[in-house]
Amino acid sequence: MSDNKVQIFDTTLRDGEQVPGCKLNTEQKLIIAERLDLLGVDVIEAGFPVSSPGDFNSVTEITKIIRNSTVCGLTRAVENDIKVAAEALKYAVRPRIHTGIGTSESHIKHKFNTTPEKIIERGVAAVKYAKSFVEDVEFYAEDAGRTDNEYLARVCEAMVAAGATVLNIPDTTGYCLPEEYGAKIKYLRENVKGIHNVTLSCHCHNDLGLATANSIAGVVNGARQIECTINGIGERAGNTALEEVVMILKQHPYLDLHTDINTKLLYNTSKMVSENMGMFVQPNKAIVGSNAFAHSSGIHQDGVIKNRETYEIIDPEEVGVTESAIVLTARSGRAALAYRAKKVGYELTKLQLDDVYKEFLNYADRKKEVVDQDIHKIMESFDIKP
Repeated sequence: MSDNKVQIFDTTLRDGEQVPGCKLNTEQKLIIAERLDLLGVDVIEAGFPVSSPGDFNSVTEITKIIRNSTVCGLTRAVENDIKVAAEALKYAVRPRIHTGIGTSESHIKHKFNTTPEKIIERGVAAVKYAKSFVEDVEFYAEDAGRTDNEYLARVCEAMVAAGATVLNIPDTTGYCLPEEYGAKIKYLRENVKGIHNVTLSCHCHNDLGLATANSIAGVVNGARQIECTINGIGERAGNTALEEVVMILKQHPYLDLHTDINTKLLYNTSKMVSENMGMFVQPNKAIVGSNAFAHSSGIHQDGVIKNRETYEIIDPEEVGVTESAIVLTARSGRAALAYRAKKVGYELTKLQLDDVYKEFLNYADRKKEVVDQDIHKIMESFDIKP
């Protein structure tokens, strides 16, 4: 793998499905898994096999249909979890077990009531046991974002020695600032023996709205895997949004980093996940929101009509959106009205446009949005034929 490639680890079917009310059945999971494989994700985290018979079955069925992506099952640092995950992954062409344990002072004291040394021992035992089933073992240091860097480096070094192939550095609570998270990744790159033989992974949550920024800071500082979900769904305020990090890397070539994602499938994939999970995508959501390429301000509309790049840094077609939307409102100008009128068959002279625009503003003041049917009515009132 090129050192410039960032692997995309999609956890829509695991972390994403933990959102209240977003439970998927096996059939829905298979549909989404197939799309993720087609999209080009490197790893599909298919579920948490020990959590329920249904999840075990879903992971097993997903492994039977996925031929390109690695299929991953989550576990705690518990032997039975790992054994059950290995059983669920037995049909996978490329299986991965994702195991781990909390490493922050809060987790060690309050969640596990143990010592830092015991945490390392449990992590090492889990990695070694997982390694007896599969070659590809990812270790997560839960709450790494709030874990002391020196101790986190000791944990990571022990997991590398035990056979881990990927080290996941989660900002579990979404607490880190991008500079802090990037510095943490850099510290590990510089202070963990054997770190260059494994992949460092970013798993960031969005509690403070920083998941995407933290993930980008991570890969800029040497991580080469981003764990994310379609539409940024996930626990609490959600996870890093796949579509955001992929397009950031694509739109900033000077970072010299890339993914293998087929970006033209992003919009339809977003819709598929939204419909299956019943999880509404906010209109102003970056990349895939309904307003992401919509313009209603007259100044913006005029600029986009003259040259799309005036106000759009992404060509909508790159993410599977047909074209930019010029939305007619009371803030729209003559250029936008002429553009939309032409779309529905009317070539207006300057004098006609001046007259029609006054009537258009009357419509626009009464309605939130002037639609094509309204344009036809306005034209009819002036006896203008298409």
